[in-house]
Amino acid sequence: MTDDWKRQIDRLHQDLMRRDDPAEWVAEADAVDASRRYPDLALRGPVFGLAVLDPADPARKPEHEPEWRLLKPVTDGTPQDTRDTLNSHLWFKAKDETDDPAVRRELLAAVARLESEPLDELTVCDARYRVVRGDEFARTGRSGLEPPRPTDLEPVDRTWEGRCGTTPSPDRDFALVPGRETSPMAAAMKVALQGFAYSGTRFPTAVREESERARTAYPDVVLLPVGFGVAERRHGGWQPRGALMPTPHEARRLLADAMVEFWPEVYKFSDAERQRYAQAAEEFKAAGRANEVRVGDKAFQICRIERMVRTGPDGPESPRPSDVDDYGPTKIHPTMDEDGTLHYDS
Repeated sequence: MTDDWKRQIDRLHQDLMRRDDPAEWVAEADAVDASRRYPDLALRGPVFGLAVLDPADPARKPEHEPEWRLLKPVTDGTPQDTRDTLNSHLWFKAKDETDDPAVRRELLAAVARLESEPLDELTVCDARYRVVRGDEFARTGRSGLEPPRPTDLEPVDRTWEGRCGTTPSPDRDFALVPGRETSPMAAAMKVALQGFAYSGTRFPTAVREESERARTAYPDVVLLPVGFGVAERRHGGWQPRGALMPTPHEARRLLADAMVEFWPEVYKFSDAERQRYAQAAEEFKAAGRANEVRVGDKAFQICRIERMVRTGPDGPESPRPSDVDDYGPTKIHPTMDEDGTLHYDS
């Protein structure tokens, strides 16, 4: 760590003490404890989301420069997933947010390009849209993956009923601006991640080389809001099971619902298996804030997930050439003319 970074972290520590907020002090103590109990990082791999640099952002103060902000959480598994999100975002803007034929033409021209080209950046109506690349990882230690911390935020109503996943993602409208850490431990993590690059023979040569180049082209790091997920222990390692959730309880809800509703159908459980999973789910829910559940020889855990996005002089990093897509661009929505009329192809 350079002397400059040591000074910055010391300053953050002094600011933390000066704020005299016991809740922040406890959260910082939790972070220090986690760094000792879970000192290693387990990399899951790249994730993707959608960001915009919009001079017309209504939240921007006139004296401030526009900032890259997230429109779509950085949780997609492939760049094309996020390109499709941009396609839909622009199509619905053309449909619902303008009556100006010229504006609608510009939006629909961008949609047409996204239907046939794997574009990672577009400027439309003066706003720059970019597919953003991040890396997802979890902390690990002797006991396995890090579970949620006592200070991680939970919903006010921790119900097990109704639809899961109603808490808005903290990614939305998150500014991808480095240097805004308020926690000394977050700043220290950022310093450690600035030198991170893929290494080891399990990664193809192109992946390792592009990762090394990214350290120079995008030398700074922004830490995204923490998320929570379900992992299953398999063959001595942990495999993710399901989407990233904004709170620990919603990750628990995801696991409980999967055990009772989704997995029995997807994996064609026998009646005996259905009963075992249903019983385990009830015991898991009754425990309140449990983070582990076992069903036979299978073990599932609620884990704390962290993500980072690299940034450089021109903003956040886009997908790398070695990032893989499962499919290509395609037409998603009906054809729309400049007057907003929809034409459904036969």
